[in-house]
Amino acid sequence: VLGIYGLIVSVIITQSISAPSGEGYNTYSVYNGYTHLAAGLCCGLSCLAAGGTIGVIGDAGVRGFGLKAERGRKWFWDESADEGGDSEFGAAGAAEAANKLYVGMLIMLIFSEALALYGLIVALILSQHNYTCN
Repeated sequence: VLGIYGLIVSVIITQSISAPSGEGYNTYSVYNGYTHLAAGLCCGLSCLAAGGTIGVIGDAGVRGFGLKAERGRKWFWDESADEGGDSEFGAAGAAEAANKLYVGMLIMLIFSEALALYGLIVALILSQHNYTCN
């Protein structure tokens, strides 16, 4: 989804670039160039930040699910060392805890995706500013 945001901005910017006039004068102003640069940077950097946060959240979520699945035990511990502290709830308690972890992780992923969406909105606003050379 983040790459599609960049594609949308690049298509909009490409369509607004004008060719030189028949007399050889430039019709694409420096102002347009800098606004298009700012729009591309805004979308790109916000998508970069959103991608980084999605990666960090995904890493923490996978590690959290792994800890919930093994109930805090490590692979090198034997089964006799387990004190059975959560045997009262068993698998149902572990499933409920995993669901709570999943919902929290999903909400964080949605809000991190909103970072890129805000960048797309600002880039679209920037790309609509125009100055025509006469």
